[in-house]
Amino acid sequence: MPPIDYILVLATLLVAAVGVVMVYTATRGTLLAAGEDPKTFLKKQALFVVLGVITMVVLALIDYRRFEPLAMVLYWLIVLALVGVFAVGRSAQGAARWYSVGPLQLQPSEFAVLALILAVAAYCARRDEAGLAWRDVFRLLLLAGIPIALVLFQPDLGTAMIMVIVLLIMLAVAGLPIRILVMLVLGTVLVALVAVEGGFLHHYQVARLTSFLNPNGKSSNPYVQSAIYNLGQAKNAIGSGGLLGSGLGHGAQTNLGYVPEQQTDFIFTAVGEQLGFVGSVGLLALLGVIAWRVLHAAVASRDTFGRVVCGGLFAFIAFSVFQNAGMTMGLMPITGIPLPLVSYGGTAVLVFFSAIGFALSVGARRRAR
Repeated sequence: MPPIDYILVLATLLVAAVGVVMVYTATRGTLLAAGEDPKTFLKKQALFVVLGVITMVVLALIDYRRFEPLAMVLYWLIVLALVGVFAVGRSAQGAARWYSVGPLQLQPSEFAVLALILAVAAYCARRDEAGLAWRDVFRLLLLAGIPIALVLFQPDLGTAMIMVIVLLIMLAVAGLPIRILVMLVLGTVLVALVAVEGGFLHHYQVARLTSFLNPNGKSSNPYVQSAIYNLGQAKNAIGSGGLLGSGLGHGAQTNLGYVPEQQTDFIFTAVGEQLGFVGSVGLLALLGVIAWRVLHAAVASRDTFGRVVCGGLFAFIAFSVFQNAGMTMGLMPITGIPLPLVSYGGTAVLVFFSAIGFALSVGARRRAR
């Protein structure tokens, strides 16, 4: 049996356990007020975690190099799933993102991040000896542009942002010349500015992206008002936790449901209110350990495919943590990016456990020739 990174496994399980508890405390009061079973979300999240652990173990036991020839097949399957969600998927609030499978809802855009990581890593591995040139950059931009565009059309701006960040980090890990990488970064910033100023984004997306710059401002725009309100409630919840927190199940902001979408996008506010500064730092430290061990697997990998895959997984996990926690504190714009292994959602939980499984597989075979 290959060696297992027990530090990564332990940190992952601890964070997932905290997530189950936080999801329960964030939804218990609202469900009780509605006369429903207060453990509804608890049971679902626990089921997602069990399925996620199984997925992680299976992927850790499989040699990650077996996925290299399958990378493009998985990529095109995800592209088809992203296209199909517009026809047969489930829509909510103007967004077409989900497939309903019995009581579960699967969001293909989450899996698209993993598919993109595998596809880009496989391409870079084939170009290892020759190195990446402009021709390869154009091909990789096209490769990444297809799923990113489909995700944007859903619309899911947060996941599209992550995919762009992941692509840039993977190209850096693959050894793309620094001058080309700088030009890509500048090009990305230019495209983002054109999208915001040119009216290519929805009004609520622009409001979310810009409201954090002036959280105390006043506006007649209902989207801006909503974004400012959500941010204000998030800050109040985190600030009311103080140093040690109000205790599990004892947060007024959480129990009364003042923070919208608290079990998903704003789950970190439940952590801040109930566990306080100490508990919040502890959770972020555990997530930092996970990111560190994934990065360690990238550094220790002896082949380009494993190194680039783990580089992408590191960017995926680290940026998701930074973005989710940052938006609740007003440091980043509000986007629908889940906190890894903590936010409620079956697809997100499975995807992040899968990411850990891939990293464990790479790390376990770092001594292989």
